[in-house]
Amino acid sequence: MKSTPPQLKILSIDIGGSHIKATILNQKGELQKDYEKVPTPMPSTPENLIKATKGLVKNFPGYDKISVGFPGYVKNGVIKTAPNLGTDQWKDFDLQAKLKEELGQDAQVVNDADMQGLGVVNGKGLELVVTLGTGFGTAMLLNGNLLPHLEFSHQPFGKSKSYDKYIGEAALEKEGNKKWNKRMQKVFEVLKTVFNYDYLYIGGGNSDKLTFKLDKNMKIVSNADGIKGGARLWVNDNAPETINPIKAQKK
Repeated sequence: MKSTPPQLKILSIDIGGSHIKATILNQKGELQKDYEKVPTPMPSTPENLIKATKGLVKNFPGYDKISVGFPGYVKNGVIKTAPNLGTDQWKDFDLQAKLKEELGQDAQVVNDADMQGLGVVNGKGLELVVTLGTGFGTAMLLNGNLLPHLEFSHQPFGKSKSYDKYIGEAALEKEGNKKWNKRMQKVFEVLKTVFNYDYLYIGGGNSDKLTFKLDKNMKIVSNADGIKGGARLWVNDNAPETINPIKAQKK
C-alpha cells in the first residue's frame, strides 16, 4: 500500500458486463462528482473497452491516481480471466500498464468485487461481499484487509456448471424472478454455512430484485457505495484515521 498526499484525487472506474461507471474520489472515499456511466462496448475487447473508458472520463476533473474494478481474476494488474466479457483476448492483458499509458497516471486494477468490498465493509471481522450482475462476484475481507481472491463464481452449484450459470443475468432472464429468488436463497444458505461470515454485503445491478427477508447480518449496498473502494487502494493501512475510508466511516 502507498502513502497518501493530503489532497489526492482518484479516478475510480467500475467495469461491468453491461456498463462502465466512473467518478472522482478524494482520499476519504468521498465522491467529488456524481458517477457517470456508458454501456460496455460489444465486442468487449481490450481495445474497445479502453476506448469507451477514455471517452467516459474525457471531461472529468483532474486526478492523481486511477483505481479500476474488473470483472474477472486479476493478478498484479494483469487480467487472467474475463468470463463475462466474452473474449479470450483479455488473457494475460496488462490492463494496469495500458491504462497508465493511455490516461497518464499510475493505476491499480483489481477484481471488481474486491474493489466494491473495500468501499462498503465496516472493517470488523470476516466480511463477505457478493455482486449480482452479469455474473456472480465475490470478495472476502478480514478486519478490512482483502484476502486472496477466489473465483468462487466458477464453483459448480447443483446441476449447473457454476454459480455464474445458476444465478447470473442469463439465469434470471431465463427462469424469471420468482425461481431466481429461490435459487438465491439456496446460495445464501451455502455461503452462510461455508464461510461463517460476520457480515454479508450484496451489491450489483440485480440485488434490488431480491424479494425475501435478509438476515440481520446481511445488507444490500449500492454501486455508488462500492465504487468508493477505489480510494482505499491508495491509502496506507498505517495512515491517520482521517484518510482511512473504512475507519473514517465509523466516526
